[in-house]
Order: sequence, then C-alpha cells, then structure tokens
Amino acid sequence: MDRRSRQRIARLYDNHLQRGYVRCKLARDPVYAAAAALVADTTLPLLDIGCGIGLLGLYLHTLGQARPYLGVDHDARKIAAGQQAVQRAGLGALMSLRHADVAELPPTHGHVALLDVLHYLPAERQPILLREAARHLAPDGCLIIRNVLREPNWRFHATRVEEFFLRTSGWIPGGAQHYPGAGEVRAPLEDAGLEVHIEPLRGRTPFNSYLIVARPHR
Repeated sequence: MDRRSRQRIARLYDNHLQRGYVRCKLARDPVYAAAAALVADTTLPLLDIGCGIGLLGLYLHTLGQARPYLGVDHDARKIAAGQQAVQRAGLGALMSLRHADVAELPPTHGHVALLDVLHYLPAERQPILLREAARHLAPDGCLIIRNVLREPNWRFHATRVEEFFLRTSGWIPGGAQHYPGAGEVRAPLEDAGLEVHIEPLRGRTPFNSYLIVARPHR
C-alpha cells in the first residue's frame, strides 16, 4: 500500500496517537498484505476476531476488496474508535464492528482472521477459540492467524519485551497470558478437519511472528 493510502486511512482516526499507530502498522507490518492476498480471489465475508480498531477491514476496502466485514473485540474503546473511522470512510453498509467477547461470535461463515489474539488468552481457552473459529469457515474460506510462537530465540524474547510495554501502557489490558508453540496451534485445527500451513511472517519487525493459514480439506 502506498504512502498516500496509508495517510488516508490514518486520517479516519481521531487522535495523534491512533493516527501514528495506524501509519506505523500499515508501513511496517506485513500481515495486512498477506491477509489481502489470501482472500483476494473471493467475495466471502470476513469475520475478524479481536479486530481492535478495525484496521484490517479498512485496509481491504482501500485496496478495492468490497466484501462484508464483521469485526469483534472485547475492548470497547477500540471498537468505538473503529466504528467512528468506518462511518467517516462511508463504509457503514459493508463494515460492522461490535463490542463482544470471543465466546460470543456471530453466526457468520466465510473467511476468519485471528491476528495477534491467541497469546492474550489462557492456554486452556486457546484451542476452544481455534475450534470455534474453524466452525465459522465457509467451504472455500480460510482461517488466517498471525501470532507469536514460543521458541528459544532472540525474536521471542524481543516479543516479550514489547508485550510488557503494551501491557503497562494500557493498550492491551491484562497483557499476554500464554504464548503457544506451533503444535498447540496446529493440533486443534487439524482435529477440526483443516489443512494447516505455518510460515514466518516478520517483515520489518524483530518479533517472532508466524502466519498460520488453515483451510478445509478439498
């Protein structure tokens, strides 16, 4: 995405901190382009679990992917900021953001995104969410997960440092609960009948991030 498009999305948000966050995320984080590429060939709706301020949906629509988008997040402040941005963009008919817990997912089927969500849940809740996300996939849909995986390397330790500052700043109340290993993510998805592919997705960041794509067997 070019700089002008990033600036246009950032201006949809209210305060200086939010706009700076949006510009930085869109310029440095590869997950948005990766997600857009995965869903580009269909018009299936997208359920974004843990959507934050709705950035993924606005990114997709800026690229011309006019698909129905439903984002849910438990942080009411972020949902309010995202809802205001959606209205300013004139996308209220296609994009909806709701304040809801991950245990209260709406009955929609299509693509599903879980971007940087799992490690904020306790270990015992993670496989439950993964299985629930799998149930919201359409036959041609894909489950797009980006998450830090627990590994003995410097990138994982850099991630833990970043998460400490996110928690103390109040951006992520409660902070990280459990960093899963690759097997902890793969097993529930394969048990749900999905084919799973895992690869690094770090871009211009030092973090131990991976892209996990799961699809129904064809």
